[in-house]
Amino acid sequence: GYNPYIGVWSPFHAAIYAIVESVSKYVALGGDYKKAYLTLQEYFEKLKDDELRWGKPFAALLGAYYAQKRLNIAAIGGKDSMSGSYNELDVPPTLVSFCIGDVDTEKVVSNEFKKANSKVMLLKTKMGQENIIDFEDLKENYEIIHNLIQNNKVLSVTTITNGGIADAITKSCMGNKIGFKFENSKLEAEEIFNPCYGTFVVEINENEKIEDTKLINLGTTIKEQKIVIDDITLELENLIKIWEEPLEKVFPTKTKEKVEPVENILSTKTCTIKRKNPITKPRVFIPIFPGTNCEYDSTKAFEDAGAIVNTVVFKNLKPQNIQESIDIFAKEIENAQIIMIPGGFSAGDEPDGSGKFISSVFRNHKLKDLINKHLHEKDGLILGICNGFQALIKLGLVPYGEIREMDETMPTLTFNTIARHMSRMVNTKVVSKLSPWFSKVELGEEFTIPISHGEGRFIISETLKKQLIENGQIATQYVDFDGNASNDIIYNPNGSISAIEGITSPDGRVLGKMGHSERSYREIMKNMPGKMDQKLFESGVDYFRF
Repeated sequence: GYNPYIGVWSPFHAAIYAIVESVSKYVALGGDYKKAYLTLQEYFEKLKDDELRWGKPFAALLGAYYAQKRLNIAAIGGKDSMSGSYNELDVPPTLVSFCIGDVDTEKVVSNEFKKANSKVMLLKTKMGQENIIDFEDLKENYEIIHNLIQNNKVLSVTTITNGGIADAITKSCMGNKIGFKFENSKLEAEEIFNPCYGTFVVEINENEKIEDTKLINLGTTIKEQKIVIDDITLELENLIKIWEEPLEKVFPTKTKEKVEPVENILSTKTCTIKRKNPITKPRVFIPIFPGTNCEYDSTKAFEDAGAIVNTVVFKNLKPQNIQESIDIFAKEIENAQIIMIPGGFSAGDEPDGSGKFISSVFRNHKLKDLINKHLHEKDGLILGICNGFQALIKLGLVPYGEIREMDETMPTLTFNTIARHMSRMVNTKVVSKLSPWFSKVELGEEFTIPISHGEGRFIISETLKKQLIENGQIATQYVDFDGNASNDIIYNPNGSISAIEGITSPDGRVLGKMGHSERSYREIMKNMPGKMDQKLFESGVDYFRF
């Protein structure tokens, strides 16, 4: 089609800019483009005997090949689909480029503005002939951005895509709600909205000296939550509302329920249990069930903490596989000091509540007896996160500390109040130090933790809740930015009663929680405020060592 800013588009051009966009995003994070790899995915209508249809994927792949040759980057895999048609309906001809590569986590930057009074610079890449980007200039700019990031000269970097400078600036402001004032009077309106791929917006400290003359001044970040250009002022709150509104009916982010105040729980109970004999390298048993997907992160977390980890897949294709798996599980439980049930979607999150399959396995009389012995005779610990928490509740291991038959008085985890899966970062606070799992953090300490679940709403009777509070068994709560427990979906993503995120058994040996601590203990989440490492795994391992 025709683009009024750069002229005629074609599948050839589209593929070139798909690759330029993906590589530029990698560079903006801190990557070296010379160490990048690509993987491509194509979607095209059924080709039939139409030469024009055949020409679209052919032109796109030629464009992709041209960009790869100019950047000297290989595509290491991909998938194609040439059947995107149903009757008269065709998918839009599409080539998707994914860029991958490693980066130094100490150098990673993100694209949201970090503070007020920063200088914001523009690094433009030239356009060559036939509406094709000047690849030599692009590679030179890639090197400039990479060197700036490696030398800690920048606070944020974003690359411009089809929305132009206006889009890049707006999104950079939205991240931390930091405003921006344009100061480059030479920019024309068309240039602000021009989809200039391969061009970068760079935030720099106000006192930082940048010698490269290719960087031109664009403006300054301001503390006011607004974007100012000439005599036009745009309020960030209005822009965010306009941006979010179209999809709110499709993917709601808010509930209509009235937000009631929540009590802040803080228990003075302390850990009273002690291991009998020290173990230099305690053993951790992590069972893997159909649907489990957090075993690798969990294994890494425990191994980094100094434990020996054994993972075993529960096989259930044939009846004899089930008995064999139970026998193997029994041996692992006998040898382990810690049992950890990881997160995932057990049996596809079974109807009427997830975690049922896991709990039914551990209710096997052989495993049930060994788990009770593990807890009450061998000083063992148990941890369950997300799906594992759901299983622990169905077993009764939390809050009761033993496997028992389910009844109507037991707490449960059910569908989030928003009635869909939630995947985001949340703030949680340690409100009890009863459990050895929290031995290395302070009472009242707050952490930023990732969550990912569809059934995380903790439901409990008022009577049992009061009992758990009195016993110090409520371990963690969802809290707002001021550290107060909240029912607001912004802070309490699932609507849990009393904003409860994690609970323990009466003695603290068993901990169940929704937040994925195994995903945040090391440098995975970058450019995020707050502490992330709860030292959960170190605490569990060190319980047996010292």
